[in-house]
Amino acid sequence: MLDKIKEKINNNAPLDKKDILKLIALLTTEKKQEIYNLADNLRAKIMGDEVFIRAIIEFSNFCRKNCDYCGIRGKNKNVKRYRMTEEEIIDNCLKVEKNGFTTVVLQSGEDMYFNKEKMGYIISEIKAKTKLAITVSAGERDIETYKFWYDCGMDRYLLRFETSNKKIFQKIHPDDDFDFRIQCIKNLKSIGVQTGSGFMIGLPEASFEDIADDILLCRELALDMIGVGPFIPHPDTPLGVNILKYDFDFYSGIIAILRLVNPYSHIPATTAFDALQKNGRDLLLQRGANIFMPNATPQKYRKFYLLYPDKPCVDEGADDCSRCVIYRITRLGRKIGKGPGHSVLNKKNDA
Repeated sequence: MLDKIKEKINNNAPLDKKDILKLIALLTTEKKQEIYNLADNLRAKIMGDEVFIRAIIEFSNFCRKNCDYCGIRGKNKNVKRYRMTEEEIIDNCLKVEKNGFTTVVLQSGEDMYFNKEKMGYIISEIKAKTKLAITVSAGERDIETYKFWYDCGMDRYLLRFETSNKKIFQKIHPDDDFDFRIQCIKNLKSIGVQTGSGFMIGLPEASFEDIADDILLCRELALDMIGVGPFIPHPDTPLGVNILKYDFDFYSGIIAILRLVNPYSHIPATTAFDALQKNGRDLLLQRGANIFMPNATPQKYRKFYLLYPDKPCVDEGADDCSRCVIYRITRLGRKIGKGPGHSVLNKKNDA
């Protein structure tokens, strides 16, 4: 059953929806290891053995939105809210660079306190004081704001679409609009920002067909980075009963299929996989992923940025996470990526 798919991959031919559905079905069989191996080999061929590290600073847990699964949703009264000061954010970026990392990810809830000007100032100061590549993940904004941040020095932006199924999207995002979310992603691409997006695996009511459509939408959007994680709702939310639909091998198998369908996109081993299984991210690096995103948030804030329960590393400091991630990567025989690790997809398209 895999022979025709292998032939397509070897000939650089795109996989179609039928191929993807076959691969998803095989994740429930003994053939899953073949899929992992295919993805790992393709990752090595296209991306090499470097693992690029993106250090995350979660600078605010205020959010104006009320996604039905997210622990920092605006209506959750059990969250202790915080905002890092502009100086704290910049100082922690200096520490990220001192620890040898080349990219910082500035992530928050959709906190409009950090408006166009405030965020622009932070970005420009980081650019002036470091050589870091800057990724921002601060929700839906208008194209003028994205353009301003890009002009200030923002290299990348991360905004997940979460599901390609409009009906499911609307159910779990009561104050969001699917078409606007997709337009934001397209706006980012149009102004030259390296753009990341992705989805959750195992959403209520989502089928294998929906997962296949999610994977295909990633390709259609020509994403520079694809961030995917298991659906793990927070207990203080409307969808708070944490019933996992699949096992770890299935979830990580979707990462492998993502690599087969999107060979030139950066794919991170996202933190949530460590919540499913100890050292789960290590396995993802052997199943198609090539990015690792350690937490560089000051320890005093970490326990308040809980999008889902049992988030790993909340009791550790940034230095602890830095040492740990380097050990985990080198233990696998992989190399720490040098330089900013910019989009490979852009290089391919420019060739």
